[in-house]
Amino acid sequence: MGTVEFGWFIPTTGDGPHIGVKPERESTSEYMVKVAQEAEKAGYEFALIPTGGDCLDAWIVGSWIASQTKNFKSLVAMRPGLMSPILAARMGATLDRVSRGRALFNIVTGHYPDDLRATGDLVHISHDERYDRTREFVEIVKSVWNDEEQAGFNYKGEYYEIQGGLSRPMPQQQPYPPLYFGGSSPAGKRVAAEMADVYLMWAEPLSWIKEQIVEMEGHLQELKQSKGIQRKLRYGLRAQIVVRETEEEAWKAAWDIISKADPKLRNSAEKLHARTDATNQKRQMDLWNQSKEQDYVIGPNLWSGLSAIRGGGAVAFVGTPDQIAERILEFVDIGISTFILSGYPHLEEARRSGEAVLPLVKSRLQARNAAYGG
Repeated sequence: MGTVEFGWFIPTTGDGPHIGVKPERESTSEYMVKVAQEAEKAGYEFALIPTGGDCLDAWIVGSWIASQTKNFKSLVAMRPGLMSPILAARMGATLDRVSRGRALFNIVTGHYPDDLRATGDLVHISHDERYDRTREFVEIVKSVWNDEEQAGFNYKGEYYEIQGGLSRPMPQQQPYPPLYFGGSSPAGKRVAAEMADVYLMWAEPLSWIKEQIVEMEGHLQELKQSKGIQRKLRYGLRAQIVVRETEEEAWKAAWDIISKADPKLRNSAEKLHARTDATNQKRQMDLWNQSKEQDYVIGPNLWSGLSAIRGGGAVAFVGTPDQIAERILEFVDIGISTFILSGYPHLEEARRSGEAVLPLVKSRLQARNAAYGG
């Protein structure tokens, strides 16, 4: 069955049991470290650290967390267009070395054009052009990471021109730290097929995710036929989790997360999400709209009720430990090997989900592997 990894999430914009209201907890360094340490103790292997908007800087938070944990890894964002590829390579190699090989990198091409404009991105209005630039960016980062002789790297593309580019010292992980990549548009998927190690998707019904994997495998086959490049991808899922002893308690807890949000906020949030040119966000809102009459249930133990309040991967696993473990295994069966989960509040839910769900999933995976091995 292969290796399945589990990541958690660091709330760098505040935290609490409810969304759509002012966070009840500040994202202090002490609190974020507590979340990371609790997640590590609970069996999670790494943490996604968000970027953009009101988030604290992911690189600084990731470095701080790495210094306060033992084996826990930080998944931080490299943002083409907002940082130079050579600087990104040097920063990435440094984080990887000081953390002793515990750095992971999330290639974030963009989200809301307004956010990109506010940070000085000159191609904020051109969706596909941003992915063309991302391709060049990652090519440069990988090239200087793989330049063992440190001879200097020269590059001339449409967006970047590099003469004698160097990154010293080299990353600890070889040939380079893993690169995670999200993007549901055709342009995003083509770049992911060429450049990524893990292709990330926001949680959707099983059939939707299966379709995306088939599409990605098609891009990989096309890459092999057109350029003679043979690559393999791992596939990942970003989701929320609400687990309780009974299903009734789980659904009650899920609805409670949005119980304090002003209905007007739901409408404004929906309009905000509608302004994005990100295909994955549009897919999340399509699920939310299509499932209104079903109380936002989009599949067994899958709920999109958070999508109007928060952007990003808002679909949640909701149910008992056994139910959620089975749902996760269904996604494993179609090819998902990375799960990045989160819940409100993140400290308590890391502990709860780690104790209740992860051991079930891991034990059942071990049983499967033993059976296949036999």
